[in-house]
Amino acid sequence: MRTGIRIEVTASDKARLEAIVAARGSPQKHVWRARIILLTAGGLGTVAIMAATGKSKTCVWRWQERFMAQGVDGLLRDKTRPPGIAPLEAGLVDKIVALTLERPDHEATHWTVRAMAKAVNRRRGETRLFRFVTPRIHTKKAINGGLDRRRS
Repeated sequence: MRTGIRIEVTASDKARLEAIVAARGSPQKHVWRARIILLTAGGLGTVAIMAATGKSKTCVWRWQERFMAQGVDGLLRDKTRPPGIAPLEAGLVDKIVALTLERPDHEATHWTVRAMAKAVNRRRGETRLFRFVTPRIHTKKAINGGLDRRRS
């Protein structure tokens, strides 16, 4: 354990951490986080905790700090992170939906990802956005927005 760091684990927190470790249905990430805190409270140093849990020094430090700041609840939820792919702007979504309901400009029966990207002036590297977004947007907008061309 780092010099000057003390973790005070109350009886109720200790019981809760031990229950997490003992429960067969607990996610493994919660189990090893709880074990790190229990070992720290037992007086073991960082190197001993690393050996017992198989986690890195920075990982041990991270969960010790999280427990000191937020308690047991801090161990049970991960930090929120921004999405990996930024969402498309509303104007671009509307343009894509309008294009999917029309025939392509080139000699084809369906829109390809690259043709759609070219039509909305996007770079080739951004075409992966359309693969996931376009079908969902098209279906949602076409059905909910009254753009459905199917005959009743």
